[in-house]
Amino acid sequence: MDLYLTSAHVKSQSSISITGSKSETNRLLLLQALFPEVTLENTSNSDDSEVMIIALKSSDELIDIHHAGTAMRFLTAYFSIQVGRTVTLTGSKRMKERPIKILVDALRQLGADIDYLENDAFPPIKITGKRITENQVSLKADVSSQYISALLLIAPKLENGLELTLQGEITSVPYIQMTLSLLKEIGVKTTFDENIISVSPKSITKNPIVITVESDWSSASYYYSIVALSPIGIQIKLSSFKKDSFQGDSALSEIYKNFGVETTFNSNSIVLTKTQDPNPQNLNLSLNHTPDIAQTIAVTAFALGIGCNITGLHTLKIKETDRLEALQTELTKLGASISVSDESLTLNPTAEIVPNITIKTYDDHRMAMAFAPLALKVPIIIENAEVVSKSYPTFWEDLKQIGFAVETV
Repeated sequence: MDLYLTSAHVKSQSSISITGSKSETNRLLLLQALFPEVTLENTSNSDDSEVMIIALKSSDELIDIHHAGTAMRFLTAYFSIQVGRTVTLTGSKRMKERPIKILVDALRQLGADIDYLENDAFPPIKITGKRITENQVSLKADVSSQYISALLLIAPKLENGLELTLQGEITSVPYIQMTLSLLKEIGVKTTFDENIISVSPKSITKNPIVITVESDWSSASYYYSIVALSPIGIQIKLSSFKKDSFQGDSALSEIYKNFGVETTFNSNSIVLTKTQDPNPQNLNLSLNHTPDIAQTIAVTAFALGIGCNITGLHTLKIKETDRLEALQTELTKLGASISVSDESLTLNPTAEIVPNITIKTYDDHRMAMAFAPLALKVPIIIENAEVVSKSYPTFWEDLKQIGFAVETV
């Protein structure tokens, strides 16, 4: 399904309710499977979370997680400790190109039994669940935080807990902190001292634990972009969000001040207001801890004619697509002057945007949603727009609600 997007204006004082964070939901679903006393509210309605739910309930020997990278990593750890059970984890063609070696090596250090079935270092993998007594493992600190979180999430069920040593400068610290905070919320003792993370074992209890999942800050990023590209005075209210969020992407509230957007925190919501035109000076940003919002920021800067240099993006090479190459290709079609390296992006100021360009999404939900706000400047076509269901199934309906014209091509 391709969509043609145009919009004369955004309805001011619009209000959107965004479901729970995919990142928090997927972590909590795994913890709930390990500790049944946990009850969850406001969970994500994303495809990725649905995949997690189905996989965790399945008794099949073959489990296909399709495009869900988080599920592949978290479930690899989960099934490695399901004693007496053998599972094959597989996925889409792209999933079979996304490396899993770093996590598999770490689990093998702990004593897990995991085999590659096609190509070394990549899914599909065969996992034979074992009782794991080893409790010390080391990882390079600049790897995807999902590898680290996968180990931390199963740690309370390991007989002797886990001591994880991270070597070097740590990437995506907020996502690690999110995992540790959720562990603490269900009663697990943890410490994070310099580069060593310790997690104590925990037993199942009869005491119920109810956790409400905060709404997804990554999904909020697209509304920050929409407000930034709108006239001064436009407001959009989003719920349910917290000022003291576990989610690293809550950094949006500070980053988007560069684009003239102010964030007001209320008891259970945020209000985004376009207060001024942005400063046209080039932006220099490090997104080492929040790489998932890079696409949205790059598109916003391009649409406003602002140059930017964004670093800390090395994990984008192994996402649903190579997001750096994809950004370069699609922004260039629109008239951008852009260059990328293995871990950075440089965008030069551009005065004009080429209209009626078809944006290829590469089976990547964030490509579709990050480019959608451009319709406030020029008409665009989003190819395979249904890919948004991976994290935000109601995205196009919500855009219509605030004033976008969205037509099927």
